[in-house]
Amino acid sequence: MNMTERYRRWFEYEKDAHLKVLASLDRVPEPGKSDAAFQKAVDLFAHIVAARMMWLHRFGATVETPKEMFPKGVGLNELQSRVDRMHNAWSNYLAGLEDCDLERVFEYNAFEGPRYRSVVEDILTQLFGHSLYHRGQIAALVRSLDGEPAVTDFVFWTRESLP
Repeated sequence: MNMTERYRRWFEYEKDAHLKVLASLDRVPEPGKSDAAFQKAVDLFAHIVAARMMWLHRFGATVETPKEMFPKGVGLNELQSRVDRMHNAWSNYLAGLEDCDLERVFEYNAFEGPRYRSVVEDILTQLFGHSLYHRGQIAALVRSLDGEPAVTDFVFWTRESLP
């Protein structure tokens, strides 16, 4: 498996994990959905989506750019729509990615203003770590609301049951 195939595989895992997290948010007991912790969990997920869309924009792969990196007050239905758009955009980007593209150096402006230079592969690696980190935060918030957090560990996604 070459590196681009690995990134595509990891993104398939991440899509599955995202869908499980959305389902866990939807299953939070109704009283918990009016708690500030629930909105924080939804907004953290919206941040994951915004970050992924921002990097696609910086790669030059989409004209769509998030209005804010830390959205507030996002509804669960709107979040689902954002996740779907992000998944489609990333699937399209990764479908055309080749190993030589991973080494591409690109420049971009940070939201804070300074200009930076990065390598595509470094950003792809960052994005997976970023999602893992925030999914852990979301899981803790879901549990605090008497919900059942999604099981999103990579090993659970990859392992095979034996008879």
